[in-house]
Amino acid sequence: MTVIRYFPAQPTYDTPPHLSVVVPFFNEQAVLAACHQRILSALDTLNAHCEIIYVDDGSKDDSANIASALDAAHHDVSLIRLSRNFGKEAAMSAGLKASRGNAVILLDADLQDPPELIPEMIEAWQSGYDVVDMQRKARLGESAFKRFTARMFYALLNRLSDVPIPENVGDFRLLDRRVVDTINALPERTRFMKGLFAWPGFQRTVLQFDRDARFAGTTKWNTAQLFNLAAEGITSFSTKPLRLATYAGLITGVSALCIAVVVVLKTLIWGDPVAGYPSLMLTVLTLGSVQLLSIGLLGEYLGRLFIEAKQRPLFLVDSQLTKAAATSSFNASTVTPVSASNTAKASTSPVSEIPTP
Repeated sequence: MTVIRYFPAQPTYDTPPHLSVVVPFFNEQAVLAACHQRILSALDTLNAHCEIIYVDDGSKDDSANIASALDAAHHDVSLIRLSRNFGKEAAMSAGLKASRGNAVILLDADLQDPPELIPEMIEAWQSGYDVVDMQRKARLGESAFKRFTARMFYALLNRLSDVPIPENVGDFRLLDRRVVDTINALPERTRFMKGLFAWPGFQRTVLQFDRDARFAGTTKWNTAQLFNLAAEGITSFSTKPLRLATYAGLITGVSALCIAVVVVLKTLIWGDPVAGYPSLMLTVLTLGSVQLLSIGLLGEYLGRLFIEAKQRPLFLVDSQLTKAAATSSFNASTVTPVSASNTAKASTSPVSEIPTP
């Protein structure tokens, strides 16, 4: 059974938006105005009532003032200001919780994710897919070291996790409302969003695109933050690293037994004395490194449990501003035709799901 989703022939404003676009940002004053205009241009081609939700993750520059002055045009515009910098994962979660659309698109404010691809994503969603992942064709503009570590991270994560996470897919994607509701219902505080987007399953497709260079400014991610994000991803979606201590202990024990046999044979049969200090230091350092690695792995998981047990809010909202859409005009030339049998349903359900054989 195929699910067909469509926008109504005439957009209405007395119902929730048909589409939500969530844009988290942190210190992006140089790019917000250009980002907003390109999003509006893309949404205007849909002839639908949409909302744009900007989430300010504790910016220290003038980003919040710029975002609060953005024009609503004929799409709702909201600004959610978090009380401090909680991190991008929390900012995306805040946007998803505030979204009302039947489909939700996440994109970065730096314009590396082209808003012009929104209509193509909507087409894939309308054909029945619940999740539309946007995959970069190449990691242009990144160092060889970053590309190598990214490949190693995805290879390791997919090896350890039972949930397949596509490589080179960032946060740019479309989610159906039932996927958003599922993610919003998840209780965990330590959030690795790429994994959470993949965990619900549902019908998925991947669209490839050329990722643009940053429009302005510099990245807010440093090596330490990326390493911490990778650690969160692995510990959030796999317990297999905990077994490394068992495997390491087994390998070390067998190796020690083999070395002991060799030492005894060399001493008893050939009378070859074994130097004590080097072998002793090698044994101590090997066992010490294995123990420290095991303790570190346990510490990572215990730290996650500690955070979850405290049940602190994932984020705190300082303020929220919403500008309602101006309802005066829509370009009649962009009206999407809908069959007569579907028009009545569209008047009561802005985005409908119609099962067809």
